[in-house]
Amino acid sequence: MSGIWLIVFVALSFFELTTVNLVSIWFAIGSLASFVTSLLVEEPTIQIAVFVIVSFISLVCTKSIVKKLRTREIIPTNLDRVIGKIGVVTEEITKLEPGEVKVDGKRWSATSRKKINVGSKVEILSIDGVKLSVSEVKEED
Repeated sequence: MSGIWLIVFVALSFFELTTVNLVSIWFAIGSLASFVTSLLVEEPTIQIAVFVIVSFISLVCTKSIVKKLRTREIIPTNLDRVIGKIGVVTEEITKLEPGEVKVDGKRWSATSRKKINVGSKVEILSIDGVKLSVSEVKEED
C-alpha cells in the first residue's frame, strides 16, 4: 500500500503546483505521512486514519497563513485618487456619447447616465479603463 500513498502524494503535489490557489497541499502532506506510516505498519485502517488526522491538523495549523495570503492589501494607485473628487465638464456628456472632464489638473473621457452640460460640476464615481463615470453635482444657491 506504500506505493499507492506515494502515487497519491505525487499526484496531489503535481495538482497543487498546477493550480493558483492552495487546494490540495494539506492532503499531500497527509498522504506523505501515510506513506511513511505504511512503511512501518501494514494495516490500511491505521494508514487512512493517519491520512485524515494529519490532513486535518495541517489544514487547521495553516489556516491563518492561508488567510493572510488570500487577503491582499489593495494599494491605491494614482488613478484611484480622483474617485470622489469634483471635476468640471469641458465637453458635453450625453447618455450615448462620452464627453470630457477636467479633474486634478488632467482631462479625462467621461460617461454619465444623464446629459451634463459644459461647465457643470461633477463627482467622479469610478474609473472604467480610461473613462471616468461621473454624476452631476447640483450647486446650492
